[in-house]
Amino acid sequence: MNTLVLSPAERSQAAAALASFVDSYEESLPTRPILPDVDRDTLTKLLAEPFPTEGIGVEGFFADLRDRIVPNSTAIAHPRFLAYVQGPPNGIAPYADAIAAVLNQNCNFWQLSPAASVVERSVVEWLAGLFNLGPESGGILTNGGSGATRDAITTALADRRPDFRERGLQSGAPPLVLYTSEEAHRCVDKAAATLGIGLDHVRHLPVDDEFRLRVDLLADAIAADRAAGLEPFCVVATAGTVTSGSIDPIGPIADLCAREDLWLHVDGAYGALFVLADSAQETFAPLSRADSIALDPHKMLFTPLEAGALVVKDAAKLRAAFAFSSSYLTVAEDDLMFDFMDYGPQLSRSFKALKVWAALRTFGVDTFRTAAERCLRLAARLAERIAAEPGLTLLNPVALTAVCVRIDGRRDEEYPALLAQLVDEGTALLGPARLRGQTAIRACVANYRTTDADIDLIADRLATLANC
Repeated sequence: MNTLVLSPAERSQAAAALASFVDSYEESLPTRPILPDVDRDTLTKLLAEPFPTEGIGVEGFFADLRDRIVPNSTAIAHPRFLAYVQGPPNGIAPYADAIAAVLNQNCNFWQLSPAASVVERSVVEWLAGLFNLGPESGGILTNGGSGATRDAITTALADRRPDFRERGLQSGAPPLVLYTSEEAHRCVDKAAATLGIGLDHVRHLPVDDEFRLRVDLLADAIAADRAAGLEPFCVVATAGTVTSGSIDPIGPIADLCAREDLWLHVDGAYGALFVLADSAQETFAPLSRADSIALDPHKMLFTPLEAGALVVKDAAKLRAAFAFSSSYLTVAEDDLMFDFMDYGPQLSRSFKALKVWAALRTFGVDTFRTAAERCLRLAARLAERIAAEPGLTLLNPVALTAVCVRIDGRRDEEYPALLAQLVDEGTALLGPARLRGQTAIRACVANYRTTDADIDLIADRLATLANC
């Protein structure tokens, strides 16, 4: 191949091969191993072999896919892939991703991506509307929840210190302090480290019996830091902690932040989109008081990686943190379209919004409401089975879909082998967990393919392990 354009025959060949691959992969999921039996020789050769001088063509590429890539890939879409907060991609996603690649819109300023700008704006406005953030709200799609949390803290810094963009943290003002719980995602620490706040200025506060941030200790820590001459500026609460799925008391935290003039960011990457479920809407209603919320459409909207989102109560503050001017990127402002390069750190940005928009348009919002409700119900079913089974101990109140179980009498060092056994025998891919110093097995139901039968299979097998 000496051209970068496929011929009509090659396009037909590639389209047929792709359709065949999607169909065969979908049909194979119930019997496909969750974790591959990794062929190390094949992967070693894949790493070592040079790229060819003359291309292998469409047929060669799909042969590589069939023979070397797929057999050594984790089956994320398997109905008993329950180790992580990562669900299978929705059915329209492969096609939306392919179309985005064909269009190859650069979603930085609107002239390069007019329709994409409007599509992203519509997705962001819908996400912000789920939490009633108000008429001044806005946001941007990101690569994930970690990036959204980092960008939210950046916005909080710029809001706290008007000269932050010019002077950073070198102004000689008192050190800034950020507060979160000991159960918070490590992206908070990563953001503090990379933004220059420093880990010494992150307070990881104890949690209550339900693994939620203790507001009384938060208030004490803020007072102590003020007395020590430090400057509290931000609280990161969590709506769905990664281990137990616990939801911090957002309302009382918002009250405290209002009194203390602190930015309230909510890491809702795991849990906040469960607001789609009717049964969870009251739980998430206090998020309307947040200054910013991190979301992950690549979790509960089942969008393929990568697709995170940051929504903020005041979009002007987001723009103030990130907007810079460049003469070569200047175009006339348009009331309909946004220059999303002014709302985040990236300049070149892919058309992530298309796969989110396509899924909402193709399946309808009610389909996602049903999927969210179903995941909550299945997690509750698993928790009930575990709580009723002699020899098994449920370690966490199941606020969302994370279920942590300890097998009585098993030593901590036995759990890795137990998890491996569950995978090897085809029961499920579950994950490790540690809560209050106790090692456990964690199932996280974030998979629309999971059924009652899958849950019962897992519960029955755990019960057998507890009694053998």
